[in-house]
Amino acid sequence: MNNNYSIKTTGLTHVHTKGVKTLTDVNIAVKKGEIYGFLGPNGAGKTTTLRLILGLTKLQTGKIEIFGKDFASNRIEILRKVGSLIENPSLYGHLRANENLEVYRELYGATKARLIEVLKIVGLENTGNKKVRQFSLGMKQRLSVALALLPNPELLILDEPANGLDPTGIIELRELVKKLNKEEGMTILMSSHQLAEIEKMVTQVGIISKGQIIFQGSLPQLGQLQKKQSQLLIHTSDDQLAMQVLHSYKPELSGNAISVNYTDEKEIATMCRTLHDKQLDIYLLHPQQNNLEQLFMDLTTQHA
Repeated sequence: MNNNYSIKTTGLTHVHTKGVKTLTDVNIAVKKGEIYGFLGPNGAGKTTTLRLILGLTKLQTGKIEIFGKDFASNRIEILRKVGSLIENPSLYGHLRANENLEVYRELYGATKARLIEVLKIVGLENTGNKKVRQFSLGMKQRLSVALALLPNPELLILDEPANGLDPTGIIELRELVKKLNKEEGMTILMSSHQLAEIEKMVTQVGIISKGQIIFQGSLPQLGQLQKKQSQLLIHTSDDQLAMQVLHSYKPELSGNAISVNYTDEKEIATMCRTLHDKQLDIYLLHPQQNNLEQLFMDLTTQHA
């Protein structure tokens, strides 16, 4: 038993009824107390993975451990400590925020004091008599999170929570997630198809493409991968000779310039000195460092 992990999956493989394999050997590890971003293009297998973790889809191959315990053997005990928001939540538009939560309160075994508390946590305690159908999309999403918080979970799982939100709604969601993690001590697993939406929230990242995990690690580790994929464009007085001079960097022609990979600025300085020693004039020196969003796109495109 390993209590350092809130979620650990081993060899998850899933085939839909039509024979289409949607997951292949998916291994993800979410440490206790962290915010884990589960990233991938639409259709990559994120929701299927989350549904398996929550027991909403029958496990075919592999193993799932939650809080260090086998999920299949301890399902009810585990789910009492898990809150989730998967796909579109069931909200009643003709009811107020507190009335929506009251519908589920007894089902979750929550007190009325907890109901008031979660409304404060998500910032909806002052909506008065306003009906949910009058809420903005961001307010509805926060109410959905409040619903998931009713049982005071140790683990919160959110599937594409930023979908359809405007910039203000995304900022509100970001602050809420960070607050839940820091002040409530919750471990949070959240999926998204856009890295830019959640990179300011998460501490760990797992990237899935075509049903397979293609990266798992911290944001700094993803940043190191970003540096390895950085390119430098160079144009000189004799690019053919420059390619021979820089052959150890495996240069390639890119339009009217030479493209070489680099990992840090010291390498750029070394290349410049080498070209200067060969009496080559440098007309263009343009570093092109991928941002994390572009790197995410590159990784998933390469795997397609």
